Parts: sequence; C-alpha cells; structure tokens
Amino acid sequence: MRIAFISDIHGNFTALEAVLKDIDQQNIDQLICLGDTVSLGPQPVEVLKALRERNAITIMGNHDQAILEPEKAQNFEITSHLIPDLLWGRKQLSDENFEYIHSFKPGHTVTLPNGTELFAYHGSPKSTTDLILPTTSTEVLQELYAGLTATVFIGGHTHIQMHRRHGDLLFLNSGSVGNAFKFAYSPGNPPSLLRWAEYAIVEQDGIFLRSDMRRIYFDIEALLERVRASSLPGADWWFRQYPSR
Repeated sequence: MRIAFISDIHGNFTALEAVLKDIDQQNIDQLICLGDTVSLGPQPVEVLKALRERNAITIMGNHDQAILEPEKAQNFEITSHLIPDLLWGRKQLSDENFEYIHSFKPGHTVTLPNGTELFAYHGSPKSTTDLILPTTSTEVLQELYAGLTATVFIGGHTHIQMHRRHGDLLFLNSGSVGNAFKFAYSPGNPPSLLRWAEYAIVEQDGIFLRSDMRRIYFDIEALLERVRASSLPGADWWFRQYPSR
C-alpha cells in the first residue's frame, strides 16, 4: 500500500501541479492532504478543484479554519499581516468551495495491510496549531499522543519535513507543497522559503514500512506570473521570497 501525503499548499497550485505530476508516476493507492489548502497564494480555486478531482482525503488546517471563520483568525494563529490575503482568498471562493472546505476532516486513520495503524492530522491530534518538531520534548509528545492506538503519525503545519522515531512511535511530517520553510518558524523570525515543493509517500509492503520524503522543483517564474496577474494584497512577499537569480 502506497499513500501520498501533501500539506500546506497555501493557494500555490503551480507547486501542487508539479507534485501531482510526480505522484502520477508513483503507483499511489491513496492521496491524503493534511490541510492549509487555499489561503495566501494566488490560485485557491485551482487547488480545491484538483483535490476534488483526485478524491483526496483532506484534513482541516488552521488556515482552512480561518477561511471559514475569518473573525476568529487570531484564534487559529493567523498573524495580522496575513489577514488581507486571507480575506482576498475568501472572495475568490464559491459557495460550493466553502461547502467543500466544511467537509474537511479533523483527522484520519489508516490501517495498513500488516495491521499498523497510522493517524494523520494537521498540527497534532489535539490541535491544528501545535508544532511537532524534531526538538519537541518527550513530555509534550506524551501529553499530545496519550491514549492513541496508532503507532505511526503524520502531520503538516511546520512546513518542514521530518522523520522522527520516539520509542515504538514514528512521527512524520510531509513538509509543505506551497511554502517549504528553510527553518522552523519562531516569533520574530519571518519564514524564508526554499525553491521547491515537498511531499511524502508512506509505503507498507510485506515486512517493511518506508517513508519517502520527496522534493519536487516547480516553475517559480510561472508562479510569480500568477501572483503578478492577481490582486493579491501580499504579492510583494512572494517576490521577496523568490528574487530573480
């Protein structure tokens, strides 16, 4: 069984298109999106259309929550300078788009062929805004994952790929399709983006379980053209992230 996990697309369909092209060559049985689908980038409608066409199982992220309830954006840890982009994204969406986002799941369990249970979420099993990192303490892990029967966990939200074993548990992060971070976010340190998209494949076959953390290069100039053609309030941020070489 081979499952592709994508996360944190953030309205960057140009990057998602490159990732899906690679996924199409990987003999994937299931596609799971770990949330944060549409806000911030110039192509929210195209992202949702692609997810629906692929019958992706999609999990609710904090930005998805904020798209649905923008008046509660701060509760979902959306910083104030991102609110104009969030509201712009909302204006691009149809009632059908909003209905689809409402259908996103809080989490999803997969039982692999050998009986191993995998649980997928956005931030952590308890919150869309928790950050699970290689440096997250044992105490925090024990608190957030207590009482769960799964032994493999995969999330997004941090925008950084991760493969971390803790005791008999495995913690994975698929990274970000649309906004791959150079370093983990911390207050006062604005994110800096890498020039590629990230996703993961989890495979269980016979005696092995494997995670494949993949890096896909995409057409940055094509993305910037879409940003330029849009009325996105945060357009300058994208140009600062991807200066001409």
